[in-house]
Amino acid sequence: MERMIKVNYRDLETKEFMTGTTLREISKSFQRNYNFPILIAKVDNELAELSEPITKKCDIDFYDRSSSIGNSIYGRSLQFLVVVAARRLFGSDTDVVVEHSIDKGFYCEIHGASIDKPSIRALEKEMKKLVEEDLNFTKISVSRIEAINFFRKKKQIDKAKVLKYISNTYINLYRLDDYYDYYYGDLAYSTSQIDEFKLTYIKDNGFVVSYPDIYTPFETIEYVHHTKLFDSYLDYTKWGRALGINNAADLNERVSTGNYGNLIRIAEAHYDHQLSNLADIIYQKRKQIKVILIAGPSSSGKTTTSKKLETYLASKGLVTHPISTDDYFLDRKYTPRDKDGNYDFETIKAVDVELFNRHLVKLIDGERVLLPEYNFMTGEREYKKKYVELKENDIIIIEGIHALNEDLTQAIERKNKFKVYISPLTQLNIDNHNRIHTSDTRKIRRIVRDNKYRGYGAGDTLNSWKKVREGEEKWIFPFQDEADYIINSALIYELGVLKTYVEPLLFSVKEDDPMYSEAIRLINFLRNFLPIPSDEVPKDSILREFIGGSCYNE
Repeated sequence: MERMIKVNYRDLETKEFMTGTTLREISKSFQRNYNFPILIAKVDNELAELSEPITKKCDIDFYDRSSSIGNSIYGRSLQFLVVVAARRLFGSDTDVVVEHSIDKGFYCEIHGASIDKPSIRALEKEMKKLVEEDLNFTKISVSRIEAINFFRKKKQIDKAKVLKYISNTYINLYRLDDYYDYYYGDLAYSTSQIDEFKLTYIKDNGFVVSYPDIYTPFETIEYVHHTKLFDSYLDYTKWGRALGINNAADLNERVSTGNYGNLIRIAEAHYDHQLSNLADIIYQKRKQIKVILIAGPSSSGKTTTSKKLETYLASKGLVTHPISTDDYFLDRKYTPRDKDGNYDFETIKAVDVELFNRHLVKLIDGERVLLPEYNFMTGEREYKKKYVELKENDIIIIEGIHALNEDLTQAIERKNKFKVYISPLTQLNIDNHNRIHTSDTRKIRRIVRDNKYRGYGAGDTLNSWKKVREGEEKWIFPFQDEADYIINSALIYELGVLKTYVEPLLFSVKEDDPMYSEAIRLINFLRNFLPIPSDEVPKDSILREFIGGSCYNE
């Protein structure tokens, strides 16, 4: 007689299933609670693919593409779908290289075939055919050495090289159709679940795959080509190729020979070159530019970038005056609240925009202005004899979440403003089919910084990340095209350094913490990188803003 097992769903409903029943079968009993196909389960707070069976009493939850967990799996599975469809359509010698994330999707290039707009339409059609075929993503556990030999035989050297630096005895491969691939994270159950996407041809064998995100899960938003942002990614990719570092394995090879110091210096020089170039542009327009505005998503390195830019401008004889928008917060009693009733410091409505503009106009007109200082303890602005007066060619620097939004500086003519967008636009990938999300780099930076300077645990930072991202989607990303200049603050070596700081913090997340599965995902992600000591990271590096030891904090 088959033994029955009780399954507790979200503490809302309990059902019994026979031992050995797969999570796929169990999910059908709860699919009515979801708008989209269930992609993965969480069993006793650990992620489990739907192909796995249950063998004991457990607490269970499920995720579709409208959740951050499910959306990551959706995107990863979609990448595999693109790879297999391209091989079907263009031949087995064709490979899709997933370059980087961009605008609710990812940018790819096809190697081994020449493509154009009709080719991309045909590829999208082939992908939809795979969806209709309802093929399973089948997970297979094999020895790491066996996998390395397999990928070498298939001439997928990027896969073989990255597996060389993973210490696991066994690793998971996935099969779709007749193609085997390596992915560091979980995939969906079948192709029929990955049913919503759009492909957009760009140029030179490149195209963007767009798909629903957690903010617009019901549809795929049409791709909008942000030329400056795209070109910044492309420039960094070309620079990485020139160095011979395209993926994690290339970086690990440098580290394994102890030759990482020179790479650190090259990466820092590349970042400094961007600031030097920016300073030259501002200097040439110094009679016109009165205000420099710097914005970017969380953990982009805005503070260090602002400080270093001040230094570069000072070397050209320009005097800068930093002004913080935080000092212009409304008194706490007037601060708007979010949907949960908490104070909303993210919205521009939390800033006294009228006073801010009045002060900017007076400063530009040469008047002496008493600036406020916001007391976060009392929730009120204070005035402590902080006077500022601009001389000819002096420049104001404003760094903040709303800096690119014209509403923040509406009283200043656009010609008198220079806007800078900063973000770590990660060029490095794990291999040709596993991209590194820019948001993961920022998330890891923030975990390290929050622990060092704010005393937060990794679980606390991970738990707050959703709210951080919501603020970015609303107040930063919509204004990125306003930028006159884009700074890529990614450092090609940084994940090796950050690994040594963040891994212990991630391991401290307890098994019953809601963020435990995300901590495990990041741990598995970081296993693809060898650790890099931080001793050769310069004191003025943007990375020091997160790991400590920055000369700008002294």
